[in-house]
Amino acid sequence: MAKKPLGKDKFGVQKVMRVSDYFGDCTGQFALNAISTLVGQLTYFYTDKVYMAAGSVATMLLIVKVLDAFTDLIMGNIIDHTKPGKEKYRPWMLKAGIPAGIMIVLLFCVPNVGSAGQIAYALITNLLLSAVCYTAMAVPYTSLMTVRTNSQEERGTMGIWRSASGYVSGFIMAICIIPITNALGGTQSVWIKFGFVLGIVVILAALICYLTGRETATEAGAEVKAEDIKEEDPVPFKEAIGKLFHNKYWVIVLIVNLMACILYSLTASSGTYYCKWIFGNDNLVSVLGGVGLIPTLLGFILVGPMIKKLGVVNTLKVSFGMGIAGNVLLLFTRDIFVCYAVFGCINTFATIPMMCLVGTMTAMSIDFNEYKYGNRMVASSNSASSFGGKVGSGVGSAAIGWILAIVGYDATLEVAPATTKTAIYGFSIVMPLIMFIIMFVLVSQFDLERKLPAMKEEIAAREAAGQK
Repeated sequence: MAKKPLGKDKFGVQKVMRVSDYFGDCTGQFALNAISTLVGQLTYFYTDKVYMAAGSVATMLLIVKVLDAFTDLIMGNIIDHTKPGKEKYRPWMLKAGIPAGIMIVLLFCVPNVGSAGQIAYALITNLLLSAVCYTAMAVPYTSLMTVRTNSQEERGTMGIWRSASGYVSGFIMAICIIPITNALGGTQSVWIKFGFVLGIVVILAALICYLTGRETATEAGAEVKAEDIKEEDPVPFKEAIGKLFHNKYWVIVLIVNLMACILYSLTASSGTYYCKWIFGNDNLVSVLGGVGLIPTLLGFILVGPMIKKLGVVNTLKVSFGMGIAGNVLLLFTRDIFVCYAVFGCINTFATIPMMCLVGTMTAMSIDFNEYKYGNRMVASSNSASSFGGKVGSGVGSAAIGWILAIVGYDATLEVAPATTKTAIYGFSIVMPLIMFIIMFVLVSQFDLERKLPAMKEEIAAREAAGQK
């Protein structure tokens, strides 16, 4: 049976994506979030399972994240300088996906070779997983959104599918890793077995994304013509970075992504400490994960209608406002589990739109590159943006370890002292509140959404006239 022809979006741009395309594309995000969520649990694994010093772990993870961020810039430059006629993005899902699955297992095989040896092993394995394998997957994957379709509507839908898939991946990790490993004994060997299963899942997800991906804004099965493949002259790395920092919209996305990743990292790592030391049972993480499914589902259901009704910026402003309110309420009810769960649901809902729209906002800022400079610099733009995101993740993870080290955190105690509880309140409530406030202010300055259609028309006119 012939497929029903796809129509055009509200701006008159041809649609090229079907449900099968969205599904295949989002499996890449499933693999990436499985890795990033796992990395978010490493502080707990290292301090409470291998008994490494919290301060040393925090410093090690920050070093990894900073170096990891710089490899994003290198990867973006490599991709943008790929020889014409070759696929730039899709092959990396396979090239890096298989090694990533292997590195996940090795991550937990920390040998008993003394404190210095364990830190060195953790540093090397984290670098190989995050700075090499993850980066080689993430930069080309995020770039695919820009080249896969020219429709902002389809890019938004891709963002929703990707975010939903990534959240499912992170949700499974959040509710499963602690209870499952604890139920099987909670030992390091159990975590290694868990890593083996997760590694296989990551490899399969990356393979599906590779097999179903495309690098042209055409429907699957359609003939790819020469004009469908838009080749651009590569921009030298230093020049590209300079141009990006003169694109105010890209700078806004960069900083908001930085703040969001600090928030995500704090959320991923702080819940276990909060449940263990404030409520006395780290298995409550699974309860919170189950309750958190409700605002997550509502978020993914409502974000589409919110975007259509309010637009990208106003949707983010509403969600960030909810995050501010949720954390303010938590300040006054921080020791009550029911309140922690309920107001935590508000905060969870508040993060969903940003998950869905960061790729769309980045794609819009890349379109502005084309308007301003005549060159989109796709991979460089995405890699430099993810640079900020990875630094944010590192800061978030390191902040928890440093704060715990400052108060003399001891994982072997039966009851947490007052200083430890204060530290946990700080990185679980106060810091997320600050992140939401900063993001609210920044997205209020992003006015590109309403300007972009006219800019696209001007770009088309320039091309028709043979101009840049």
